[in-house]
Amino acid sequence: MGKYYCLGPLSRRYVSTNPSSVSVSVSVSKVKLTAEFTSLCSKGLLIPAFNLFSSHIWSHPSLFSHLIQSCISQNSMSLGKQIHSVIITSGCSSDKFISNHLLNLYSKCGQFDAAITLFGVMPRKNIMSCNILINGYFRNGDWESARKVFDEMPERNIATWNAMVAGLIQFEFNEEGLGLFWRMYELGFLPDQFALGSVLRGCAGLRALVAGRQIHGYVRKCGFEFDLVVVSSLAHMYMKCGCLGEGERLITAMPSQNVVAWNTLLAGRAQNGYPEEVFVQYNIMKVAGFRPDKITFMSVISSCSELATLGQGQQIHTEVIKAGASSTLSVISSLISMYSRCGCLEDSLKVFLECKNGDVVCWSSMIAAYGFHGRGVEAIDLFNQMEQQEKVEANDITFLSLLYACSHCGLKEEGSEFFDLMVEKYGVKPRIEHYTCMVDLLGRYGSLEEAEALIRSMPVKADVIIWKTLLSACKIHKKAEMARRIAEEVFRLDPWDPVPYVLLSNIHASDKRWDDVSDVRKVMRERKLKKEPGVSWLEVKNQIHQFCMGDKSHPKSADIDSYLRELTLEMKKRGYVPDIDSVLHDMDVEDKEYDLVHHSEKLAIAFGLLYTSVGTPIRVIKNLRVCSDCHVAIKYISEISNREIIVRDCSRFHHFKNGRCSCGDYW
Repeated sequence: MGKYYCLGPLSRRYVSTNPSSVSVSVSVSKVKLTAEFTSLCSKGLLIPAFNLFSSHIWSHPSLFSHLIQSCISQNSMSLGKQIHSVIITSGCSSDKFISNHLLNLYSKCGQFDAAITLFGVMPRKNIMSCNILINGYFRNGDWESARKVFDEMPERNIATWNAMVAGLIQFEFNEEGLGLFWRMYELGFLPDQFALGSVLRGCAGLRALVAGRQIHGYVRKCGFEFDLVVVSSLAHMYMKCGCLGEGERLITAMPSQNVVAWNTLLAGRAQNGYPEEVFVQYNIMKVAGFRPDKITFMSVISSCSELATLGQGQQIHTEVIKAGASSTLSVISSLISMYSRCGCLEDSLKVFLECKNGDVVCWSSMIAAYGFHGRGVEAIDLFNQMEQQEKVEANDITFLSLLYACSHCGLKEEGSEFFDLMVEKYGVKPRIEHYTCMVDLLGRYGSLEEAEALIRSMPVKADVIIWKTLLSACKIHKKAEMARRIAEEVFRLDPWDPVPYVLLSNIHASDKRWDDVSDVRKVMRERKLKKEPGVSWLEVKNQIHQFCMGDKSHPKSADIDSYLRELTLEMKKRGYVPDIDSVLHDMDVEDKEYDLVHHSEKLAIAFGLLYTSVGTPIRVIKNLRVCSDCHVAIKYISEISNREIIVRDCSRFHHFKNGRCSCGDYW
């Protein structure tokens, strides 16, 4: 380092009679000094850079920008403030270039209030100053102030438009972001790859396929069709809009791929209902030499959740730890959900407790896990801890999880209080999903008229899901007259959905109104609507075994059938009476009993008992609601086999153990 101090004396001993040679020598020295200074700054060596080159910095104040940028890279606010003091002392604080760098420092290093103050006192502002402030507002969640700065700007550049489009879409104001994009284009600002990436995410959020195709045309026209960022965003848009094939063709046509492209493929398959293919693609990705990142893991973990493949989930968790992603909050939240949806609430809790400084997503995921397993009291206790001890502010997802937990435990009063708390204390505007949870809560509890009144008075437009939720409650409580009225609301919104027809048919069948059942089924035949078949599956030795009602296709079908006959005889000895009334067909008693014995969940449980180790839990997933007969039968089976049987149906978990179910027969 001593050579830096020799420059002064050496330059004094060098004498030339040629003025131009002296000028060239000085210029070369300045360039060399600047290069050495910026090199130290880029390596984060701020103090040596400042101490060794202080005189050079004083002569060239623009070099302060490199020191400031280094502070931003290291997130060092303490050094940043010291440099700011030196800048004030040097008299350079009014320089626009330096001021903008300081503005950027405060904006990005967690002192945005100071950035706002600095912006207010800056004597000379330019477009860059406003752009920094807009980005800062978006970073701090204040999109309204960002929009105000944008609207008040007398002049804007491409970076301004990019920041606004990206920011609005980040906050899911997709329509506004898309509108701003077209306005920007009409004004002659040519979108770059970053603007295109943002607006394509907006199209994906809106499922706006037509707009997405228009932007695809622009991409071809401007030569961005081989840009990795743009093509990945295009593929994501197509996949989100349900055009999986088009999205995949774009990715595979790229001359080279990166992790982002692979992640787009994985997410597309996961979101379009192909979780099994996600694992295949994930293994191909690793063989191709690409290292999974946190986004990769989130897609793969969500597929484990969907299939409830605990073995694969545990394997992926190991890979997460090896990859150093186990402290990433988004991955932690995914793991909490995965273990919960695989029936391992204790493992969800373990992941949650090992997380230090969890964010609202982690807390909400654990609250949802408790709710999914019918542990409403624990969900409420966790919310109270989050709110009172940890001071983590709840959001709309937190309250959605709480309302769901209350709904599945019959906590009507508590659920109503949380709904009011969400609106009055937290200022969260209820979405249709929150109202649907409240209707579910009231409906399950038996307050059907109150639930209907809520739908008809709420400020958001009722969708088909909320009416179907109330129709399901009519089935639970055998409210045939009300069901017919509610079914009409559902048919008006979606006459091609088979679910409400099946629900109405089942309600008529429960009432022994076979003519009405026949009428409903006739309409279904005319419209070519088919009931979704009940399917159950379980994982044994890393293989998925799937069963349908009366299924004879499984290689072990004969063994399963024989074992079920034995189980049924033993169950009857202990007091089990088949609930033939739950068979909603006009048939003989013997045929009804046969149907009940061969429900898909019973077949899956019998297979699990036959082909898993004694004492291990049986984990079964069903796509539909567990029927009342199966619910009673599985309680007997758990007692006879001395096994814990965990069943996940379309809405929650049931833990059967020693002849009891965790739901307390409230589901």
